Amino acid sequence: MIRMNIHEYQAKLLLKKFQIPTPRGICIASCQPDVIENALNAFEQGKMIVVKAQIHAGGRGQGHFIENGCKGVQCAKNRQEARESIDTMLDRTLVTRQTGPKGKHVRKVYLTEGIRVRREFYVSIMVDCEHHCPVLIASAEGGTEIEVLAQTDPEKILKILIDPLMGLTDFQARRVAFFLQLSSEMLPECVQLLKNLYRLFMQVDALLVEMNPLVLNEDGHLMALDAKIQLDDNALFRHKDYEQWTDAHEKDPREVEAAKSKLNYVALDGDIACLVNGAGLAMATMDMIQHFGGKPANFLDVGGSASAEQIQKAFKIILKDPCVKGIFINVFGGILKCDLLAEAIVTAAQSIALNLPMVVRLKGTNVERAHQILQQSALPLVTSDTLEAATKEIIRRAQGM
Repeated sequence: MIRMNIHEYQAKLLLKKFQIPTPRGICIASCQPDVIENALNAFEQGKMIVVKAQIHAGGRGQGHFIENGCKGVQCAKNRQEARESIDTMLDRTLVTRQTGPKGKHVRKVYLTEGIRVRREFYVSIMVDCEHHCPVLIASAEGGTEIEVLAQTDPEKILKILIDPLMGLTDFQARRVAFFLQLSSEMLPECVQLLKNLYRLFMQVDALLVEMNPLVLNEDGHLMALDAKIQLDDNALFRHKDYEQWTDAHEKDPREVEAAKSKLNYVALDGDIACLVNGAGLAMATMDMIQHFGGKPANFLDVGGSASAEQIQKAFKIILKDPCVKGIFINVFGGILKCDLLAEAIVTAAQSIALNLPMVVRLKGTNVERAHQILQQSALPLVTSDTLEAATKEIIRRAQGM
């Protein structure tokens, strides 16, 4: 499954579409004073405004900006304070527990009206890969990291498996309401909200919908104060409207470039680049590198029918990573015949003047012919027959041993 992340303000639009209450909000994507003023004028003078940095990473409230040390979520008492908060966020770099030390550049902020809260809850629906069905997760400990709570106090978390044929039933939704210790008067509202959430999850082909926190406001009604939604990238052909929500700035430029060439690429923090055909083999290759003391620099699946042009593009993307010290090619030739791959490797390596150590392991159709092509190429590469031997060799060469 490939996840497409969207921003909080976009997730709130989906929640509203499915009749799930959220605070009124406005997204700003410009530092121009008139744009900021128009947005602030939409809020009542003297009322609290919450200013939130919009990046694809959690922990914004606990994160900090490199330039000024301010938080990624700030509560402003009035428009003037909100204006100052916006200035500390836009066009600056936010570091959270999920961004790493380099942080992420903030190009958008989201202004929402302040809400007085009685209680906070956690509610989400996601795909349970073990049981092959959606699972609803709820906790009365809202606003906290659910992963940490699952380790420290698992009894505070309720999990309900949902039969896709029956959907989320009323009795399951009531069970959640009772677990959250809501009053009997709140039952109908809670049941309807949860069923709307499940309807959203199914109709937009989501992999995750999360409200953290879902709150009980001072008027005694439920409202999603924060939201996170991940869509299934493979189902976007059914949701053309949501394709435009992709934020290329939130992705590694190499990943964006790879996607244009129909290559499955994910940047990692190691120094051994991988070029593999098939997602399963790619995962096994990275596991082997890690097992023998190396660190993979990427996940790169060229697919079962990659062309010479795609292989060349893959090499160019790999070499854009300055941390790469060696290249490991591990291919099982089926549709993608070994000799054709070998020719593509030679052409690509010669066209870009490749000078990094490279280990190639090929199995499958026309493998003998492939070895001949590689041996006659005079490229600085080593071929190996076994995955273990090939892995150890590329680690050794990448480490300069």
